[in-house]
Amino acid sequence: MKKQSNIKYRISPNDGGYTLLELIITLTVLAILVMGTIPLAQNAVKRQKELRLRETLREIRSAIDEFKRDTLGACPQGAITTTNRTTNQISGQVPIPDPRSRVVIDDCTIFDTENLDRFPPSLENLVEGVKVKARGINVQQQGGVFSDKNATDINKEKEVVKVYLRELPIDPTTGESDWKLRSSYQTKDEDNWDSVNVFDVRSNSDEEALNGEKYSDW
Repeated sequence: MKKQSNIKYRISPNDGGYTLLELIITLTVLAILVMGTIPLAQNAVKRQKELRLRETLREIRSAIDEFKRDTLGACPQGAITTTNRTTNQISGQVPIPDPRSRVVIDDCTIFDTENLDRFPPSLENLVEGVKVKARGINVQQQGGVFSDKNATDINKEKEVVKVYLRELPIDPTTGESDWKLRSSYQTKDEDNWDSVNVFDVRSNSDEEALNGEKYSDW
């Protein structure tokens, strides 16, 4: 028969788990790590908002510039339609449109006498759209207006509305569409919009960005 071993194993008191001191130290280290990651997470969220703000400002400003390009050759003083003129009434020179502009604005009723620069009267005009006509060189003159179509074709032309913004963008820093507007007749430091036209937009937030600048200065 096999002899049973008489060896006895001694269990140390420390083999039963962690001591209270070890648990306190572990929890303290974990708390420090968690507290250190919170600012990093907050900065990451803020950085994403700042990226969206820059993209939104770029989108609105691009729409304003596109609107401005489409006004070249449109709306002489006192006109209610563009008549798609090919020469400047004052200088007699032929305006050279931007090659990116394929249409000319054909609704001069949206401009008042103060808006000589022909920037959009409001951001809503960019969302609602404006009536436009195809831009091109015309070869037939009719009552001072050059056209390559006869009167019947002109009367049958379908009204075309061009939209520059799908919707009024929201400021990611405020959560509202409460943009600060500036006309082409105002300096950058002026806070109150004169309602003449929309030359530029800025954020309405007074908060500071991660780089120390104010969002309203972007």
